[in-house]
Amino acid sequence: MKPARLPDSDAASQVLWGVDFSSAPSARKPIVVAQGLLIGRVLRLQGLRRLNTLVQFEDWLQTPGPWVGGFDFPFGLPRHFVDSLGLGQSSAEVMAALRRRCATRMDFRALVDQWGNGQPKGQRLLHRRTDAAQQGVSSTSPLQTRYVPVGFMYFEGFSRLLQAQVQVPRMFEPDVSPMPPMPPVPSTLPVQARVALEAYPGLLAYELIGRRSYKNDAGPERLLARKQMVEMLEQGRTRLGLRLKLSPSQAGELVADAAGDHLDAVLCLVQAAWASQQPAYGLPADLDAVEGWIISS
Repeated sequence: MKPARLPDSDAASQVLWGVDFSSAPSARKPIVVAQGLLIGRVLRLQGLRRLNTLVQFEDWLQTPGPWVGGFDFPFGLPRHFVDSLGLGQSSAEVMAALRRRCATRMDFRALVDQWGNGQPKGQRLLHRRTDAAQQGVSSTSPLQTRYVPVGFMYFEGFSRLLQAQVQVPRMFEPDVSPMPPMPPVPSTLPVQARVALEAYPGLLAYELIGRRSYKNDAGPERLLARKQMVEMLEQGRTRLGLRLKLSPSQAGELVADAAGDHLDAVLCLVQAAWASQQPAYGLPADLDAVEGWIISS
């Protein structure tokens, strides 16, 4: 079956986003949003923007559609954790229950810690099925609230998607109450649809350069890694089969960003572009509506 595609009249107007998220954004560590346009198999990077506060992120989520975005934060929590605490059977129910129990992200950490202290060693930071769906790479547990605080990213990021009434295929349909457990996924976008998908730049990064580091260092080794990644993306050398179109200044900006945030946003953009052309956005039929799924995994 051929991938579902937008009608020609809509294809050029569908905006694509890739979002490198921070649960506590600032001018020093902003949320980075990459904007792109897919024409055939060529993905053109149209620009990068930086959001320094969560309020700016909330405002940006109201950008009129149609658009499809890949967001670098978990859209769900491990099923065993959710069931153990009786949080609900849908993504909206889980988040609502957490928000009732946890006024702040630190309250969420305390809840996770309390639960984890009652679990056997090695079973406190559980993973979802999607976190290890691609051989060779695993994303961080969404229960991790220290070091890389992925749990905070879920708590702050996903709640705002729901508040903004953004469609999350097979997990959340705006203005549907009660939410069906497996809502249908349209093959084409309604005129004003805003669609959010969970992305993970580590998937493409691993495919491009294996386990080499490319972030958080301005040294020559990681600079070279970023340069190689950008060149491979421009050449379309990933299993997603898309070729990234960059201006020389854009390519230089991606390579020069030692934090890797701009490149991560672009990796999420590539995943979103691929998913936008797949039946059901490439999501599995047996997706767990409380765990979610990383696109292209």
